[in-house]
Amino acid sequence: MKAVEGGICAVRGVRAYGIKEGKMGLAVMLAKGPAAAVFTLNRVKAAPVLVTQEHLKSSGGLFNGIIANSGGANAFTHEQGIKDAREMAGLLARRLGVEPSTIGVASTGVIGRPLNMQWIRGHFDEVFERLGSTPECSLAANKAVMTTDLVPKSFAVELESGVRIGAIAKGSGMIEPNMGTMLSFIFTDADISREELQRCLKRSVDKSYNMVVVDGDTSTNDTVTLIATGQGGRPGMKEFQEGLDKVCMEIAKQIARDGEGATKLIEATVEGARSLKDARKAAKAIVRSPLFKSAVYGMDPNWGRAVCAVGYSSCDVDPARVTLTFSNGKDAVALVDDGMPRSDEATLARAKAIMGGDTLYVTVNLGLGRAKATAWGCDLTHKYVDINASYTT
Repeated sequence: MKAVEGGICAVRGVRAYGIKEGKMGLAVMLAKGPAAAVFTLNRVKAAPVLVTQEHLKSSGGLFNGIIANSGGANAFTHEQGIKDAREMAGLLARRLGVEPSTIGVASTGVIGRPLNMQWIRGHFDEVFERLGSTPECSLAANKAVMTTDLVPKSFAVELESGVRIGAIAKGSGMIEPNMGTMLSFIFTDADISREELQRCLKRSVDKSYNMVVVDGDTSTNDTVTLIATGQGGRPGMKEFQEGLDKVCMEIAKQIARDGEGATKLIEATVEGARSLKDARKAAKAIVRSPLFKSAVYGMDPNWGRAVCAVGYSSCDVDPARVTLTFSNGKDAVALVDDGMPRSDEATLARAKAIMGGDTLYVTVNLGLGRAKATAWGCDLTHKYVDINASYTT
């Protein structure tokens, strides 16, 4: 496979556009075909999550497009929120001449405030009339749903079969997913059934979006959707799964790197675990630890915080078998070797230098089995506190 330009508009049969005015944004993405999705497991689910889940059931999993807004999460807004989410779907459905149940809805922003439907209604025609299939149209849709994001998140690939898969996403804070994360809109021109799409999406999400931690909070709005237009033919399922994995993992890294206030990406790999479940728990514990994240920000080679996180992750661990290394992709240093710490001044100085880059790779070998997993996170900075101390104002 190869990376291609164009984001979601690299995919045959996709048109998109969006606008952003201050904190308010509106995006429309059109694609007709079977749809799959995963959602937050937060028990306080936003209205667009509930409405999109309802639409997937009532439409038989066939969608014609998605409408999304920033500037308001439409979460904890009760019956009015449901009405507003349905109205958003209706705006797009009427212009397409289709049933509202074939439209997905997504929102992001502050929880507990009603949507500014007057603004959404007033800007819908402008967005719809500018729908297109250029890279610029994909970027416009991407920017429209950004909140505290500093950069858009986008990636697309073309498989050897010629099938394309493209995704855009927003996500910077309130990120540790369960079955989904932030807002991510994925499209493919593969000719694949809804059941196959759902299986493939679940597998990809488990190893990508579900392995990202910025701050350990699970949003009320987390949604990942995947629509297949069928215009690129049918790929082999193994090839398609690998392509979807690649797209989702690249987006996951972009989210972690753009975590609120972040200056460094942390990639934690745990290998030698007894089970995949253990490896995933341990890797996520490392990138979730506020103490370790703070140490990474300060370039403090306090590797004990990573070991501590592995220990409380509830995975099986034998301290006498643990090996831990830091790397920046060019240089690497072992800080624990088969349970034996290496805390001499020269080793710690080398580790500190390695931590000075924009990416820190942490590898922990538990020495107990063959399972392996990788998680992505970011450092915890003063700016993260500043951003979230004034988010609603």
